Amino acid sequence: MMSRRIKVQLNRVEGDLELELDVNNGVVTDAWCIGTMYRGFEQILLGRAPMDALAITPRVCGICSTAHLFASTLAIESMSYITPPANAIRVRNICLLAEEIQSDCRQTFLMFSPDLCHPTYKNHSLYPELSEQFMDMSGNVYKNAVIQSRHIIEIVAIFGGQWPHSSYMVPGGVTSLPDIAKVLSSLSVTQNYIQWFEEQILGCSIEYWLTLKDRASLEKEFKSNKAAASLMHRFCTEIGLDDLGSGSDLLMSYGSVIDTDEPKHRLRRSGIYNIGSDSHSELEQHLITEDISYSWYYDESSKPRHPHEGLTQPKFSSDDQRYSWAKAPRYKGDVVQTGPMAQLAIDRDPLILSNLREKGCSSWLRQFSRIHRQAKSLLLLKEQLESLLSNIEQPTMAHKPLIDGEGIGMIEAARGSLGHWLRVEDSKITGYQIITPTAWNASPRDAANQRGHIEQSLIGLKITDEDDPVEIGHVVRSHDPCLVCTVHVLGSKKKHRYGVI
Repeated sequence: MMSRRIKVQLNRVEGDLELELDVNNGVVTDAWCIGTMYRGFEQILLGRAPMDALAITPRVCGICSTAHLFASTLAIESMSYITPPANAIRVRNICLLAEEIQSDCRQTFLMFSPDLCHPTYKNHSLYPELSEQFMDMSGNVYKNAVIQSRHIIEIVAIFGGQWPHSSYMVPGGVTSLPDIAKVLSSLSVTQNYIQWFEEQILGCSIEYWLTLKDRASLEKEFKSNKAAASLMHRFCTEIGLDDLGSGSDLLMSYGSVIDTDEPKHRLRRSGIYNIGSDSHSELEQHLITEDISYSWYYDESSKPRHPHEGLTQPKFSSDDQRYSWAKAPRYKGDVVQTGPMAQLAIDRDPLILSNLREKGCSSWLRQFSRIHRQAKSLLLLKEQLESLLSNIEQPTMAHKPLIDGEGIGMIEAARGSLGHWLRVEDSKITGYQIITPTAWNASPRDAANQRGHIEQSLIGLKITDEDDPVEIGHVVRSHDPCLVCTVHVLGSKKKHRYGVI
């Protein structure tokens, strides 16, 4: 039996991520997700004023800085019992939706789709069409996605002054005053994106697309539809991506798009969905813990901690079981996955639930969910803008002093569930913990020796060419790593370079 260790290095996946895989006879038998960079934001914030977090936390990530600002603001507001006015909520929702749409567009058409043009598939009948549409730098969809994603994110700059790393959300509201010109400009940007998305990606109107309620109706539509989503679906199912990369059966979402009528509620629900039992349950945030059994941190108790009790005390070692700077978040002690597919399933989206029930979780369904979510988010974005226009004279700020205490900010970033946990004493931050979506998905093992979700999703993966393992790229890309990555394959005495475009 031939055994080989493959090392896969991915840059900027909420930090730097490396994978190590054991491969026997072309099948992955074990996997380790290694966070290779220490972040340290939790320590940077200690001793600072709570408002400093609004300038510092958006810099955790250059792709989802709006989400981090939103979560940090919510944490401070929950600590001080502050409820912002409806217009402030609308502006926040608008900017978060714009950032999400931009991220879904770029990840799908600039990060994931070019892998479909890999030389491995050059003899496939769809390869010429795939190359024409998705080839990096030259594909029609690729080039238009660059333009459209740049325009849609302008909405954040219109209301927030800049993107990324904006700081326009503050406890009690937003610092910018929306006016008719800003809203009309944002509506124009949104409508232009919708027109492109309907014509080139969906091949139909969004309203019609959302009438597709199950897998059978989707398959029927794609038989005659020749747009980008159909092309991707036909090819990805033909090469078996709808059978790869399942991972954990537990899906989690914190809920997104705050309800202006009832700010404690979300227009997209929070919760837990169990694929195996086809059951939904309420999310209980006090059951979230972080385990450091396989992480380079020190804690005398060695027990999983809730983020409010969390410690971030780095301690690198090379002579024990620890292998990652990432902690291992768990819900009720279980491994969960998060992201667009989880978000839509928990919100009872019929198309996603139908696919999960008939085929289960897969790399393709995870990726398809980003296309489907864009359709729904574009309508939500338009609705929020129109609602803001109708209420343009309403206030955007509620002034209230900050107090000491503990706060929680939980939202859905583009990649999934993002949480900030804050503790303040004598007007100074004494505790700050951040759990990102990638921390959930790319976690290391825990005290029970449970693999993290991505680690699980790679087990059993068949690799056609170990010197050029494109299958690894498909599975990892479906989890939306931040930027372009390059995979280094190490085995025997040879070193190979594999580009995940």
